[in-house]
Amino acid sequence: MKPSLQLRLSQQLALTPQLQQSIKLLQLSTLELNQEIERILLENPMLEREGGDEESDGPVPVEAGEASVATAGEEYRIESSASSSGDEDFESPSVTDMPDNIGEAYDSVSDDDIGEAAEWRTEGASRNGGGDDDDSDFQEFQAAATSLRDHLLGQVALMPLVDRDRALVQLIIEALDDDGLLLQDLEELLPLIPAEWEVELDELNIALHQVQNLDPAGIGARNLQECLLLQIRALPESATRDHAMLIADGNLELLAARDFARLKRRLGCNDDALRAAQELICHLNPRPGAQFAPMETRYVIPDVVVRKQRSGWTVSLNPEAMPRLRIHRVYADILQQNRGVSSSLSGQLQEAKWLIKNVQQRFDTILRVSQAIVERQRQFFDHGEVAMRPLTLREIAEELELHESTVSRVTTQKYMASPRGVFELKYFFGSHVSTDTGGACSATAIRALIRQLVAAEDGKKPLSDARIAELLGQQGIVVARRTIAKYRESLNIPPVSQRKSI
Repeated sequence: MKPSLQLRLSQQLALTPQLQQSIKLLQLSTLELNQEIERILLENPMLEREGGDEESDGPVPVEAGEASVATAGEEYRIESSASSSGDEDFESPSVTDMPDNIGEAYDSVSDDDIGEAAEWRTEGASRNGGGDDDDSDFQEFQAAATSLRDHLLGQVALMPLVDRDRALVQLIIEALDDDGLLLQDLEELLPLIPAEWEVELDELNIALHQVQNLDPAGIGARNLQECLLLQIRALPESATRDHAMLIADGNLELLAARDFARLKRRLGCNDDALRAAQELICHLNPRPGAQFAPMETRYVIPDVVVRKQRSGWTVSLNPEAMPRLRIHRVYADILQQNRGVSSSLSGQLQEAKWLIKNVQQRFDTILRVSQAIVERQRQFFDHGEVAMRPLTLREIAEELELHESTVSRVTTQKYMASPRGVFELKYFFGSHVSTDTGGACSATAIRALIRQLVAAEDGKKPLSDARIAELLGQQGIVVARRTIAKYRESLNIPPVSQRKSI
């Protein structure tokens, strides 16, 4: 075969660096966005946070004719159907559209247009002024947490023990798990002791008994039954304590199965006495050492805030979640005065402009999606979960002319603060169940109805899944029994046999 040259025309989607950054920022949570911005701030000297340096306040002269980017923190109003004559004051400002093929949209934007992102100030940030706070002089101190091991060893130090016995007690304390339970057999601890000590199993049992007498009660238990018994023995003597002791010592299976008739025969007590013993056992702690475990607190920063006004619900961006970014004034002056001298600074300036523009577009898109969600779920904000409407990502995507994957990125790990609580945007989407009238009911609304029915049921005759399905059918909601069971389990509601009370 002879070599030849051929020309072919083809089209393929090219993701520009700006588009890649926009997609990445869109799918990040607020905390992840701040971490990403901090990383970029360390790498790019052309970018800085607004309010960090008093000498850098004011407009940044990047190029002649450039204007600051419009704020993304303005309020958007969702008008109710019966709007009053004064609603003209709440006219919604325009929002930059993000079409389905956002790659073509980005390719059609010139660098000069992107360069208009010289400075971005949110409305809330400009009202707050600089980043200084009146409470900035106060330092935050974290209280030193005492571990379970230190708490127990502190008690052992006060006990009159010889060095050998103290070492055995410390060995058992080291073998406890985070819940304060001893899940290892004592025989497994013997090889850990030096052979010259000649420790026998009885000595370890004595050391375990000394550990079980420490505070909190239940420490050193080898199973749930022993943990409950240790806590009951530590209580003052009473008839209720004796009944609880008998239940924990061999009758826990009957209590779990709600077989109250057999329990009363074995204990020889009436309903009131059995009810008191049951309440005592329910107030015991099966994990006595968990209170000393370090607690990891996770904070949620809402991206949008929903408020009730006269004519409807308003949706606005949370100023605290919006980073205040701008071009560094000093480096911008150097680059303007020495144009073309440093190509690296020019590239970093362009990257800074892209970041500011993409961050603004991220919040614009979040606001548009949140506005559409609140408009569709207005009944939820008025009446609660029972009024939740079925909603899919496709409906919001078609309404806003966005791709479904874009709406999915927007609603993941983005939160909305409202008078009814803080919700992830994905909370407002869900499957639906058909009604006998030809309509649809949201799965969230069905779960709320199940929760209401179970809360109002008679404890002596709890509602079965079939009965709940029948009651929902009387309201026009056709739900199968297995669907009721699935929703009930998702609500952590036990089955009917475990909900029966005395």
